[in-house]
Amino acid sequence: MRKLLILSGKGGTGKTTLASNFINFSQARVFADCDVEAPNLHLISMVKNVKNRENYYGLDKSFINQDICINCGLCKDSCKFNAISFENNQYTIVKNLCEGCGVCNYVCPVKAIDFVKSIDGEIMLYEEDKIFSTAKLNMGSGNSGLLVTKVKQQIQDYIKPNDFVIYDGPPGIGCPVIASMSGVDLILLVAEPSKSGISDLKRIIKTANSFKLKIAVCINKYDLNKELTKEIIDFVHTNKYDFVGKIGYHDEIIKSINEGRFLSNNSMAYKEVKKVFDNTIKLIL
Repeated sequence: MRKLLILSGKGGTGKTTLASNFINFSQARVFADCDVEAPNLHLISMVKNVKNRENYYGLDKSFINQDICINCGLCKDSCKFNAISFENNQYTIVKNLCEGCGVCNYVCPVKAIDFVKSIDGEIMLYEEDKIFSTAKLNMGSGNSGLLVTKVKQQIQDYIKPNDFVIYDGPPGIGCPVIASMSGVDLILLVAEPSKSGISDLKRIIKTANSFKLKIAVCINKYDLNKELTKEIIDFVHTNKYDFVGKIGYHDEIIKSINEGRFLSNNSMAYKEVKKVFDNTIKLIL
């Protein structure tokens, strides 16, 4: 099998648009959305039947047993995350702020504080003629890298030797991005011609290089700034990465996103995305 991961150094570059249309072009049988903090591939995946849905448990959170607590306040004084409040004459844990570090448990003189499992999101597996894995992290929850790993793990048994697997990755360079990189054959980086876009492209290339992964680059909305587009292309060629094409700013792309569908095959946007797809396929198959 071959595994393609589509990433971007920042959000909003169009990686999910490419991922969804790559799935359509290749008729990929197995794919996943690794952007667990803001998943949206399911909106246009065309896979509706949820085979399995389960809670995701992240870091354990602190819990104060009110029957034991003596209201000394040491826990609140010691918490560096302001995760303990005092209301109605009792101390309680603010779950969304608790990092599960255990300092409150350590300083409590009567051992009134323990740890409890915390539901930090949910993970879903869709199964029809296609297999689609995705997850959603609750707002304010951590350990997103572990959740990305679970998203990838739950499709492993479904992957066949001849499958072309596509992962829609998270933006940035943090833990979820690093977790999404494991075991892939090629990373396609979607860049945009802006100062921040170029800076973030260089950051994520540096991250990918530390894992010695093969990299290809494409540019979305290239016609919004042709000077910076040339700067990106020159950077890619100078550093001997594969440049697989550029896509203009098209109303058809916006319309297809709003309507939750793939690109119309008679549009210029379709032709440009298809060209990027064809050039990417040559690098991975």
